[in-house]
Amino acid sequence: MSIDLKLSRFNRIYRPSEALEGKIIIKTHSSISHYGIRLALKGSVNLQVRGGSAGVVESFYGVIKPIPILNRTIEVKPSGKIASGITEIPFSVTLRQREENLEKFYETFHGANISIQYLVTVDVTRGYLHKSLSTTMEFIIESDKDDLLQRPIPPEMVIFYITQDTQRHPLLPELKSGGFRVMGKISSQCSLSGHISGELTVETSAVPIHSIDIQLFRVESILLGEKIATETSLIQTTQIADGDVCRNLTIPIYVILPRLLTCPTTFAGLVFLVEYCAMEISIERMKRLVFLVE
Repeated sequence: MSIDLKLSRFNRIYRPSEALEGKIIIKTHSSISHYGIRLALKGSVNLQVRGGSAGVVESFYGVIKPIPILNRTIEVKPSGKIASGITEIPFSVTLRQREENLEKFYETFHGANISIQYLVTVDVTRGYLHKSLSTTMEFIIESDKDDLLQRPIPPEMVIFYITQDTQRHPLLPELKSGGFRVMGKISSQCSLSGHISGELTVETSAVPIHSIDIQLFRVESILLGEKIATETSLIQTTQIADGDVCRNLTIPIYVILPRLLTCPTTFAGLVFLVEYCAMEISIERMKRLVFLVE
């Protein structure tokens, strides 16, 4: 005897104005009685604690309560019997309802300390003498098209310069004496379904370049009273050049965002803040030399 959930979309991506559709699949070897089949939808912003040593973020755990986004339970089928074999029960639930006074629908996000998650759970209640059947599945929320600008504005490009004088950490003597200069531009905003674009040019480098990487960092902040805990984590590295590149050659920057590890810059309920810091360009020669683009 088993129960399973199958959503109408294989990627499980829905928008708040749409209906969550699918079917409940129950497999039994004999007919069973039940006291009702219920479908529960829950969504919330949570503070999650990872394993390891406790820090400032971990100390907030248990103090900050989850922010509810969605909390609804409906009865799919009243009490009765389920025949032996495979039984499929379709369902359709509109996600956003006007009478609910909860938070706005934030996009699904799984970060290091902050998680925005939406779950659908099916329960088949069978009474005290029998084990109830239950299963849970996560579905993904993306922003409504109506919430976005009708005409996407062109990304704002930020011009940057990297020289040996702009760095705050020790450099190789060859770089100090021979010089180093990289200039370029990169987009400061984009949609999750889009990409980060730009270009850079290595004008001067006194040492050979091994590779050029673009690193994307996620900044998660948690506010509690007058305290704020911020943690920065690397979520993606994209190599845009390999080897000692030609000087004064324009190198394109094209970075696709990892969907589940990113979300729009979000300020949720005066408690959680998720944003993204500037890129880092890493240039390697025997060991990693990090040049920060601010």
